[in-house]
Amino acid sequence: MYSKIIAVLFLIYCFPNDAYAASFDATTLSLSWAIPFIGILLSIALCPLVLPTIWHHHYGKITAAWTLLFIIPFTFVFGISDITYIVAHATFEEYVPFILLLLALFTVSGGIFVQGNFNGTPKFNTLLLIIGTLLASVMGTTGAAMLMIRPIIRANSNRHNKVHIIVFFIFLVANIGGGLTPLGDPPLFIGFLKGVNFFWTLTHMFLPVLLTTFLLLIIFYCIDNYYYKRQEKIVAHHSISDRTIKIYGKQNIVLLIAIIAAVLLSGIWQSGISLTMLGVNLTLQNIIRDLLLIIISVVSIIITPKQVRSANQFNWQPILEVAKLFLGIFITIVPVLAILRVGNEGHLSSIVSLVTDNSGEPINIMYFWLSGILSGFLDNAPTYLVFFNLASGDANILMGHLNATLLAISMGSVFMGALTYIGNAPNFMVRSIAIQNSINMPSFFGYMKWSIVILIPVFIINSVVFFML
Repeated sequence: MYSKIIAVLFLIYCFPNDAYAASFDATTLSLSWAIPFIGILLSIALCPLVLPTIWHHHYGKITAAWTLLFIIPFTFVFGISDITYIVAHATFEEYVPFILLLLALFTVSGGIFVQGNFNGTPKFNTLLLIIGTLLASVMGTTGAAMLMIRPIIRANSNRHNKVHIIVFFIFLVANIGGGLTPLGDPPLFIGFLKGVNFFWTLTHMFLPVLLTTFLLLIIFYCIDNYYYKRQEKIVAHHSISDRTIKIYGKQNIVLLIAIIAAVLLSGIWQSGISLTMLGVNLTLQNIIRDLLLIIISVVSIIITPKQVRSANQFNWQPILEVAKLFLGIFITIVPVLAILRVGNEGHLSSIVSLVTDNSGEPINIMYFWLSGILSGFLDNAPTYLVFFNLASGDANILMGHLNATLLAISMGSVFMGALTYIGNAPNFMVRSIAIQNSINMPSFFGYMKWSIVILIPVFIINSVVFFML
């Protein structure tokens, strides 16, 4: 079913029509339009528990059904023009760049094999998490997660209790580590495109990332040390002389740099040339970026020896799962974000009003928590943009006297993407790879037990330190 939907979208995309544009009034949208989006979230959360076999074989069809449950009624109520624009905008301006970047990072990082006979001791696991966290702000959370997840799984292959290792890997490498630069996480890159200075992000996010990482590493070490010493009873079976590191597929490191360059190019270069299709404005720099990402992916497949990918147990299932699920999420999330964008005039005005006091001044601690919690369940990039525009929409003002508000939005969007599997794309990919390696990962709500117990107290500390003192 999904292949048919994609084929129809592609045919529509090939026939431009400037008459298409969104004309529906978001202030009139009721919350019932969020039902398909909530349906996808609940399906992701519950179906693997209650219908595991059906979900494993038909999750794409289930997601497509929820997507059509939004598209068809919306077409009857608002017309073909509006739904075509919405689907085209969500697909070609947001989803395609998103999935192509993930595809390139997944393909290239999967072509790098790090060989070493390592014993997953608490100290060594902590070191791997530190390395992955540092890499996340350089090559993005997705790139760092895809590069480091297999080495950390192999290092702990002899451990019995290792779910906590993957959970903290998602916390740090797939989310919080990306908070230092616009390259690290999509919300910060959107801020960069909107005019937020590269070094503003680095300087203002440094202490929050440092504090949060430090606290989580301490918690992780205590938990990992407990399992290692009191439950695992493992005798280290690798001698020091065996612990040499060999890297295969080094040519893919050059391709990783090429991915970073392509993304930066699209943010820095303003060509002034654009193409409008179905009301969607596609700029030349973004088109070139997406083409470069496709080329890089193909080149990686061609030049990487099959033995390297085989050693990595590389397959396409994780990216296919993310591609199918997030296509539905990107389309069905549109009415939710539209309601949020109209602020106090929409049906989520009660939530929006929480971020402003009676005098019209921003309540930064609420910006932190609301942008964060919504980022945990919605896509964190558009959620960042909603609160960015709600606060001012002007990067210079936000970097000026509203810098604490911008910091709150940035911290919330990046950090709290770790609250759920769908808060940030690499979360789901890491989970999928872990399951393929026979790690019994927790369910959607099972993971949230970890995130609530571990992360919420850490975020409360962040609130006190950065927005109350």
